[in-house]
Amino acid sequence: MENPVMKYTELEYIGRGTFGDVCRALDNATGGQVAIKKINLQGPRKKELKVNEFMLMKTNKNPNLVNYLDSYLVDGQLWLVMEYMDGGTLSNVISETHLSEDEMAAISRECLQGLDFLHSNHVIHRYVKSSNILLRTDGSVKLADSGLFVQLTPEQSRRSSVASTSGWMAPEVVTGQPCGPKVDIWSLGIVGIEMVEREVPYQYETPVSAQLLIARGGRPKLRQPNRCSSCLRDFLSCCLQTDEARRWSAKKLLQHPFVTSAKPASTLVPLINSVKKEKKKTRRVKILSP
Repeated sequence: MENPVMKYTELEYIGRGTFGDVCRALDNATGGQVAIKKINLQGPRKKELKVNEFMLMKTNKNPNLVNYLDSYLVDGQLWLVMEYMDGGTLSNVISETHLSEDEMAAISRECLQGLDFLHSNHVIHRYVKSSNILLRTDGSVKLADSGLFVQLTPEQSRRSSVASTSGWMAPEVVTGQPCGPKVDIWSLGIVGIEMVEREVPYQYETPVSAQLLIARGGRPKLRQPNRCSSCLRDFLSCCLQTDEARRWSAKKLLQHPFVTSAKPASTLVPLINSVKKEKKKTRRVKILSP
């Protein structure tokens, strides 16, 4: 078996992902860059989750999902080698700049294409948020963190429990109801509010308080709705219906005027490169600061 320690040269620690640390590495054979998630295989439940992640990554390949390239067992760790997204996260972009509605529409469409693919294959992502939406300098937008995907069967269209993060949780998750793919649509709606307001609803509440507000049927609202077009407001409303039956599916949202009017993903290139350049400059200043 090929030795991954010889095949890849680690370049930079990126951060902590679901179940493991992620680094940027060089493929010594091709000269290309990859991301490697290193997962500690300890404990029966953890092992089950990681095998689930590995299998779902292998079987669910799509242009709008961060794709699996290879895997290795190294000293009790599972190394998952994935394509490297050199534009960082949507969360970074939101923190650095104000997005135009055209940019929001293009990002929303790319995410919905990934979600429609997953949902059509009976898979729930269940962890959609801005830090799990990755960008590349060619304009690509992809959903990441497949460690939280959950596989449904065609007969089992709902799941009794779904992990999530407080600010992005759908009401049915908070109240412990059986959950289906539309939990991802609620989360995408929260990402939409993030893109508009540069913060998550209930950000300054405790996780418990945020969950209580969601459980009581409090649909998050834009603080200054008049600053957004009626088309964007309607799109967010379609995503953030507290009644799951009234919430639109990914397939239906792809036909929403806000999404169908979106420009090609390549139009995101100036935005992504600008934010990347600004982050490099900030990092340089931090290094040079005494």
